[in-house]
Amino acid sequence: ALGAARVAGVSLPSLPNQDNSFAEIYARIDKVIDCLKGLSPSQIDGKDDAKVTVTIGGQPQELTGQNYLYHFAILQVQFHATTAYDLLRSVGVPIGKIDYLGPRPR
Repeated sequence: ALGAARVAGVSLPSLPNQDNSFAEIYARIDKVIDCLKGLSPSQIDGKDDAKVTVTIGGQPQELTGQNYLYHFAILQVQFHATTAYDLLRSVGVPIGKIDYLGPRPR
């Protein structure tokens, strides 16, 4: 959501790192969903070459919209999903590859 919002050039929602309860986690998820619902395709379409500045390793980095989404934002989501999956598996939660991959398209 933040990646799409950055490329669209809209204000990012405040998402402080204070998920101390499931209620706070659900509230954070709701904010992200609201952010996505507030975007329209026209706000992102044609922004492949738009400049997006993000802080990486404490340094501001300027990327094109396409490079930011493909080489940073999507990879961030994949990294965190993989890490959550690995942590759950390590404590014995009975999940498998299909839970990570999701249903196959038909």
